[in-house]
Amino acid sequence: MATQRDYYEILGVDRGTDDETIKRAYRKMAMKFHPDRNSGDREAEIQFKEAAEAYEVLSDSNKRERYDRFGHAGLRGTSTHDFHHMDPGDIFSMFDDIFGEALGGSRRSNRGRTQRGYDLETQTEISLEEVASGVEREINFTRQDVCDTCDGTGGKPGTDPVACVTCAGAGQVQQAGFGGMFRMVTTCPACRGARQSYAQKCTACHGTGRCPKKRQLTIKIPPGVHDGQAVRIAGEGEPGSNANGQRGDLHVVVRVQAHELFVRDGDDLIMKMPISFTQAALGATVSVPTIDGPRLSALGHELVIKRGTQHGEVVRVPNRGLVNLRSQQRGSLLVVLQIEIPKKLTENQKQLLQDFSETENRDVMPQSHGFWEKMKSYLN
Repeated sequence: MATQRDYYEILGVDRGTDDETIKRAYRKMAMKFHPDRNSGDREAEIQFKEAAEAYEVLSDSNKRERYDRFGHAGLRGTSTHDFHHMDPGDIFSMFDDIFGEALGGSRRSNRGRTQRGYDLETQTEISLEEVASGVEREINFTRQDVCDTCDGTGGKPGTDPVACVTCAGAGQVQQAGFGGMFRMVTTCPACRGARQSYAQKCTACHGTGRCPKKRQLTIKIPPGVHDGQAVRIAGEGEPGSNANGQRGDLHVVVRVQAHELFVRDGDDLIMKMPISFTQAALGATVSVPTIDGPRLSALGHELVIKRGTQHGEVVRVPNRGLVNLRSQQRGSLLVVLQIEIPKKLTENQKQLLQDFSETENRDVMPQSHGFWEKMKSYLN
């Protein structure tokens, strides 16, 4: 019996990764091994179906839990599709929530409709301050675009097309798969569904009708975006199968830089702040920096430290976090107070602390009292 590959390995993700990352990984693989991009490539077809099988399991919380605990054996008896014996068009229709018509290989296209162009993906990096305020970014990328020389026909300018010899003018071809158990209808690789071709090819695009072109866009990244989320720019992907074909989209994945002061937790920000022993014991008012204020400036938020503050206590500052991408409500700034013990003291400071220590009563605080009672019991 052939050994089944690990589903996480197939999609190239780690165990414990979130659903959105799994969906994005599957979508990228499905686009890479799409039959229209790999006509006649049996290995690509197998990898496409393996990815679909892996996604069906990992996108279902119940199946994923069983798989994580018991591996492939845990899925026996569950309702799963046999992707290895399915037409790729049927697989596309099962995941319309991910692809829509983005892959250009759906059943609708097989009925002779114009294929939608492929989606593209790129990424950009922003700071946490830019997450708080929103930002505009200049995006540079290269896409396969309509050839200017032949206007996308693939033929030498001035020549006339003839009916495609490969598909006999049908625009589609049939391919047998898995020992003839099913037949797969795909767009003709020669004419790309145009039903006609040119005897003399365009020298600029070598008959493909497409040439790589550099593209520059300025996009708006909304405040509150999370690391790994994508901003979709409609119509900036590759062109469709002919002049009337709808363009695909551009997906700009946003990566957020690590911050030197703040750590993000949802819409909240966490900051560790050192305070002195005397500030913790006597209380104080200190200025703390905020994500939308001057960095390390005295013009930050005024934070009140209560008397008797303990190491590790958290003070919540409402509405000083990040904007929620959907509700537009702001999270909080969580200041974790950390008491610093000085390593060097002046003679005067030593004497003052010595005098203070003589006034201490270790039995005053319940926590301290409990500790020393346990210590006496242990020693006795």
